[in-house]
Amino acid sequence: MADLTHLDATGAAHMIDVGAKQITRREATATGRITLSAEALQAIRDGSAKKGDVLAVARVAGIMAAKRASDLIPLCHPLPLTRVALDLALGDREVTATATCATDGKTGVEMEALTAVSVALLTIYDMAKALDRGMTIEGVRLLAKSGGTSGDWDQR
Repeated sequence: MADLTHLDATGAAHMIDVGAKQITRREATATGRITLSAEALQAIRDGSAKKGDVLAVARVAGIMAAKRASDLIPLCHPLPLTRVALDLALGDREVTATATCATDGKTGVEMEALTAVSVALLTIYDMAKALDRGMTIEGVRLLAKSGGTSGDWDQR
């Protein structure tokens, strides 16, 4: 259990102490997608979904979620985010969400980027479920992170 930083020597969960860490520029990018019917995708593309502008609402929801990640994930540190960017790209049968979060802090922003993507995709589901209840959210994952003592990591 020594490699799991959120567990103490007895195996109990705890929030790690980042007080001694240096403040560095940290950034993380995550992605995921929702697959949906052609009808639902066309309504999103046309802006004709009954609940309104799906992409605009999903973008705002993702940004808001990144700012609240520590309220949702029990051992996640609250961070002063300096940037949250959320891109929603429409494909043939899917919408791909990509979020990039940044901070100048003592711990990384991976959870914020992953939360932004997840909530943006859930918002698309919520706003389009009257058209397609069989939508699938998949592939939510970290693409890259930079900063901190563990250095850079990139899987793009």
